[in-house]
Amino acid sequence: MSEQVSKTIRAYAPASIGNVSLGFDLLGAALKPIDGSLLGDEVDVTLAESFTLEVKGRFAHKLPADADSNIVTRCYQYFVDALQKQGHKPEDIPALKMTLHKHLPIGSGLGSSASSIVAALHGLNQFYTQHFGKAPFSDNDLLLVMGELEGQISGSVHYDNVAPCYLGGMTLMAEYKEQIALQLPVFKNWYWVSCYSGISVSTAAARDILPKQVSMADTIQFGRQLAVFTDALYRQDEALAAGMMQDVVAEPYRKSLLPVFDESRAFAMDNGALAFGISGSGPTVFAVCDDLQHAKTINQWLIDNYIQNDTGFSHICQLDEQGAVTRDL
Repeated sequence: MSEQVSKTIRAYAPASIGNVSLGFDLLGAALKPIDGSLLGDEVDVTLAESFTLEVKGRFAHKLPADADSNIVTRCYQYFVDALQKQGHKPEDIPALKMTLHKHLPIGSGLGSSASSIVAALHGLNQFYTQHFGKAPFSDNDLLLVMGELEGQISGSVHYDNVAPCYLGGMTLMAEYKEQIALQLPVFKNWYWVSCYSGISVSTAAARDILPKQVSMADTIQFGRQLAVFTDALYRQDEALAAGMMQDVVAEPYRKSLLPVFDESRAFAMDNGALAFGISGSGPTVFAVCDDLQHAKTINQWLIDNYIQNDTGFSHICQLDEQGAVTRDL
């Protein structure tokens, strides 16, 4: 085995905003704090005699103590099974030690499980690409696996966190033949103030609070907003795009789970925000601004008023256009 293959690979996958208000289950955006802070999970992959998983990081204690229950272990098991189905003999598949650096809070609305899954699978794909000389999975194949594994945690398969987390930028879910997600143009001058309050909201619970059916009027508005928003991105019409960023599907119901939501929206919109919404299932909220000073003002207010405990945090971000990345350690 070459020296290159024996290196430890570290994969990073950024936090993400699911839904982006107007695109329930269909739009997602990857986040990157402008101050260089790490907002996403990391997974290290290195050769070992047998598989082991170590979990570190600020939110490691929130995960199951049993490694077999960790989603990263399931990613490894899925990957090895897939390699065998591709014709690789078990003795030719090297065992690995994996280390999850859990930087994102669980149930935060920042795509925490998606970040762990994407970092794990991207790291495994890169490692075994070095070992076998070709990538075991294409981008689209990986996205299918990521969505399936994320669905095991959230209760349903949806790609609006794993797709932007893996591909970067803003993504629209196509789920058509070989095209799971489409990358959209973005406004590079927009700032995304993202504030996690510190409380936890499970994706399953946030889905349970939603109505089982949507009215015809809301369905038409949802479709119109998503179509016009996508068109406005391509034409770089900021005002029109921002005007479409209203959630008629989930926010009217989910905001009851988030203390100080209405006051936070009112402050943000009165102080220069172009849009304000719930990130994924919450409790993280986001404000979109085209002026850094407005973003700083809103960020400080959210720190002072929206955060509920000492695990909360707020970042001024722009969209992370790289998505998941790897490097050798």
